[in-house]
Amino acid sequence: MFKRIMVPVDLAHPDTQAHALRVAGDLASHYAAAVAYVSVTAETPGKLAHNPTEFREKLAAFAAAEAESHGIATDAHTEISHDPTTDLDACLLRAVEATGADLVVMASHIPGLADYIWPSNGGKIAGHAKVSVMVVRD
Repeated sequence: MFKRIMVPVDLAHPDTQAHALRVAGDLASHYAAAVAYVSVTAETPGKLAHNPTEFREKLAAFAAAEAESHGIATDAHTEISHDPTTDLDACLLRAVEATGADLVVMASHIPGLADYIWPSNGGKIAGHAKVSVMVVRD
């Protein structure tokens, strides 16, 4: 059914995405699908990496660890943005196309009052992606 699953990850907070990562791994195993782990970074140094090359290496290591943990095929895709906070949704929507994903599995929080004014990233991706999106609540 699904051939390529895209999973947005925040390398600074992997613990908040544990449930979504397990769901993506289970779906990939069930459908023999590959998983593309996607993350967004800036060109400037940050707390996770000094530059985009170092960030790509960390994301690739994360993808390799997930591959070993779930016994699935994985790869990593990094999007570069001048301001990842404001461009996150646009970068993730570009990544859907770039990775060739036919399903997006992403973590999100339980909606609160503010989400009726400013949609969450999961809500925005689900509303605008041209592929199926599974929003996993922790």
